[in-house]
Amino acid sequence: MTSAGIPLDTAAIMSSVLEGILYGFSVLMFVGTIWIITYKRRIRNINRPAVAVATLLFLLSTAHMAVGIIRVEDGLVKQRDTYPGGPAAFFADVAQETFVVKDAIIILQTLLGDGVVIYRCYVVWQTVWIIIIPCIMWCGIAAFGIFGVYRFSQASNGSIFANQTGHMVATFMALTLATNLLSSGLLAYRIWMSERKVSGIRATKGKMPLLRVLVDAAILYSAALCSSIICFGLSNNGLYVMADLNVPIVSITFYMVFIRLASSQHSRDYISTVLGPTREIERRNSQQYPMQSLHDIYKQNDTSSLADTPKTLMLV
Repeated sequence: MTSAGIPLDTAAIMSSVLEGILYGFSVLMFVGTIWIITYKRRIRNINRPAVAVATLLFLLSTAHMAVGIIRVEDGLVKQRDTYPGGPAAFFADVAQETFVVKDAIIILQTLLGDGVVIYRCYVVWQTVWIIIIPCIMWCGIAAFGIFGVYRFSQASNGSIFANQTGHMVATFMALTLATNLLSSGLLAYRIWMSERKVSGIRATKGKMPLLRVLVDAAILYSAALCSSIICFGLSNNGLYVMADLNVPIVSITFYMVFIRLASSQHSRDYISTVLGPTREIERRNSQQYPMQSLHDIYKQNDTSSLADTPKTLMLV
């Protein structure tokens, strides 16, 4: 299938530059996230799952950026005059080792990001049944992603828009978008319903920062995925650019949610109000301490921020 849009060598340069800009932002946000997690905390009190997820996202983004630079150097410098068809043919060849490695990193980053969103959903709903469909879709993403990488490594026609290869790519992106929208929608609905129940009895007016920040992250990620799907549907080479940009965007959305919530001065009061509204008000009035099921995830000695418990990490 013939592709349209910008030349592939131009797309490679553009994706490297834009990804580098977003990668720089993600590095700064990664440093901020680690600082929030570890600042003035003992080693035993550090949120290790938060460090693990943030570090994995950072390492995958760094690896993808490094492989992308190597690929650009190979296509435009080392093999510019030796590869049959020139740089455009080199970047169109999906069987290239650097392309396969980049695609594998994209899949790992996507699985990690979607897994975090699904776990947020579980933490808020506190039931496995609500995440059955998202988990099935997540498994589909993994299956199509792995098989897609294999197809790329064995491809001979050198086109990402070829019939069988294209079907794998389209299914992968569609499942990723659907999983993100479904999980984020369930999460937002739960928080909105809890907020709605207490809106009439709360003494102060809330701005629903938790719901807003989660929706912002979902919109950012979904917009990037929709752009990729549109480019694929038009057989446009812009797909190569958007696919590369999705990697730092996944990291940025995670860091953004974590930093904005953890740095909020009223985050603890808001979480207590939303996740345990009626009982929390009764507790303050009667000086008793009944706990609700959704509130159990915050039963730790140090709950001054949203970064204090492993489950709270995944919530943000």
